[in-house]
Amino acid sequence: MSADDKMFVQEKRLDRMCYPGILIRGLLIGSVLLLMTAVIGGCASQGASVGYKQQSKPRPSVKRPGGTYRVRKGDSLYSIAWRAGLDYQTVARWNNLRSPYTIYPGQIIRLSPPKLSRKPHVAAEKTPKRTTPPPASNKKPVLKTRPKNAPKPVVKSTKTRKAPPVSSGKLQWRWPTKGKILSRYSSADASRSGIKIAGKPGQKVLAAEAGEVVYVGSGLIGYGQLIIIKHNNKYLSAYGHNSNLLVKEGDVVKRGQHISNMGITNQGKALLYFEVRRYGKPVDPLAYLPRG
Repeated sequence: MSADDKMFVQEKRLDRMCYPGILIRGLLIGSVLLLMTAVIGGCASQGASVGYKQQSKPRPSVKRPGGTYRVRKGDSLYSIAWRAGLDYQTVARWNNLRSPYTIYPGQIIRLSPPKLSRKPHVAAEKTPKRTTPPPASNKKPVLKTRPKNAPKPVVKSTKTRKAPPVSSGKLQWRWPTKGKILSRYSSADASRSGIKIAGKPGQKVLAAEAGEVVYVGSGLIGYGQLIIIKHNNKYLSAYGHNSNLLVKEGDVVKRGQHISNMGITNQGKALLYFEVRRYGKPVDPLAYLPRG
């Protein structure tokens, strides 16, 4: 056998010896690759399903506390009801408040009707009837006679009298100031619940009708220095963006009385914001003010 033949035989033997090892390594590598593919595919599918679940479930809405208000310094029942768009008499009734509707800082004011509590009906006990008449008295009744020309006795009523409204008749509105109307009332826009009247800084602002001043201050955002006048149990009027307040809470003003001076808004415009509310709801002031 030649040298080349011997070398060929040796190579064949080596190939036979190495083939099982190569085959085993190939199988192991293939198994590892299959396992990694399955794991990666499973993670990818799981991640996709988790992401889909998160998108399909909307975030829960944050429930804002409603129905109550904590009184702050400077608040009044009228300003709270005005801010909530409610009738002050309704708010007073929900909170068992009586005129003059005194409230205190920290007090919780209900802005929704209280729930009616159903109490079990308890039958009233009947009082037994008397079977024997009461013993007769031997004393004769003493008749008191009033001398002639004596003054009649004054009988005091135990009923509490309610203060009459400021105006029980028909209101006669007048313009609170002179000027061009910059913005009109719109029932569809909450920012246009009244009218804006242009003027000059320091221009006189007059009471549109007689009434009682029930709020003076700047606690209501968007009104600046605000004055609210109660005309009767139905109507209120408001005067916003004042520069000089000439009245205070509790003052009774006449129709056309000088109550403040026109101020300047944050935008640098001199104007008066005028609003009329009927039972706590804004109405168009132009429907009440005289034309011309």
